[in-house]
Amino acid sequence: MTEAKAGDTVRIHYTGTLNDGSTFDSSEGRQPLEFTVGAGQIIPGLDREIAGMNVGDSRDVKVDSSEAYGPHDPQKVQVVPRSAMPQEVEVAPGMQLQARTPDGQTVPLIVTKVEEQEVTVDANHPLAGQDLNFAVELVEIVKAA
Repeated sequence: MTEAKAGDTVRIHYTGTLNDGSTFDSSEGRQPLEFTVGAGQIIPGLDREIAGMNVGDSRDVKVDSSEAYGPHDPQKVQVVPRSAMPQEVEVAPGMQLQARTPDGQTVPLIVTKVEEQEVTVDANHPLAGQDLNFAVELVEIVKAA
């Protein structure tokens, strides 16, 4: 069997779960995820584990938050005046919004709390601070390096 290595383009099926067992993402019912091993296209902790797998191999992988989406950064949580929200939008916890930085970049935000005069938004990735678990199967090596 051929072993996946850095630079190979591969396809994997996966199910990602949190430590409480809840699923946050899965390729079930979709095409396998295609990426180049070692190219930084997926989180580092999972990417590293694909190297050395053979087609047909399955593996359970635990990825520490530092090797996934990083720690939750309290600096990315802000309280903004309710008046700063678009009038036509009924904001609610869990709602996803976008903001623009002074240099024009778009930043995704999640509303975490709504009060009469203030709204709390979080610019952290939703999985920041979480250790992640993956059940992964190497389906195919599409193109060897």
